[in-house]
Amino acid sequence: MSLKHHAVTPVDPVWDRIRHEAEEATAAEPVMGGLFHSAILHHDSLEKALGYRLAQKLASDDMPAQMLRELTDEAYARNPWLGEAARADIAATFERDPVCHRMLQPVLYFKGFQAVQAHRVAHWLWTEKRADLAYFFQMRSSEEFGVDIHPGARMGKGIMIDHAHSIVIGETATVGDNVSMLHSVTLGGTGKEDDDRHPKIGSGVLIGAGAKVLGAIRVGDCSRIAAGSVVLEEVPPLKTVAGVPARIVGEAGCSCPSATMDQLLHEH
Repeated sequence: MSLKHHAVTPVDPVWDRIRHEAEEATAAEPVMGGLFHSAILHHDSLEKALGYRLAQKLASDDMPAQMLRELTDEAYARNPWLGEAARADIAATFERDPVCHRMLQPVLYFKGFQAVQAHRVAHWLWTEKRADLAYFFQMRSSEEFGVDIHPGARMGKGIMIDHAHSIVIGETATVGDNVSMLHSVTLGGTGKEDDDRHPKIGSGVLIGAGAKVLGAIRVGDCSRIAAGSVVLEEVPPLKTVAGVPARIVGEAGCSCPSATMDQLLHEH
């Protein structure tokens, strides 16, 4: 029998797993069934679920949830990369965060994940020259999640922000793929200049809690920044820096610090 006229069902293991977890959660905790249905089970794709969740979180008297839902749906429909990045962020959070036991959790509960997805929509609006809407998303994300990412900043895929309180990322900052950072991280400028003034974070980088990276400097791939450090100079790949101001104190310890989440300096 020919199969060429039969539709092929897309395979989406992340979304399928989230739906299955939502069904299990509904059975285990019926009092929360309304949330699981409205946020997950009512939707036919991760993109639709994320659009609904972001709209509910970011709605205000100035911008009702329905209007925000239309904007998020438009963003996901017109830029499929947003959905791809969200799936990579979910996988990263599930693999790296020891308190994440289900892929359902980031979508429903983790403000770091939600803030990154809100930024991705804001950045899409920014690139579409819809600056006021992009700024609105930035403002509401800062108010709701305690995460302030300028819509002009560029973020790669597989981003995990743990706890995510008091994150600040400036307009001309870039963050590579598979980066992990903890709370109170700043990727900031060093003055009031109006040009390229923020850090360029490579892929596979781990940034510890409270670290400040200032200026248009490069942080090399697969490096580590210790908690509380103030980084003012370029960081080579595969190195660990610590201190105020930060200095190289050793090797990174592995090929991808962001995945291992090891923040200790091991003596050799």
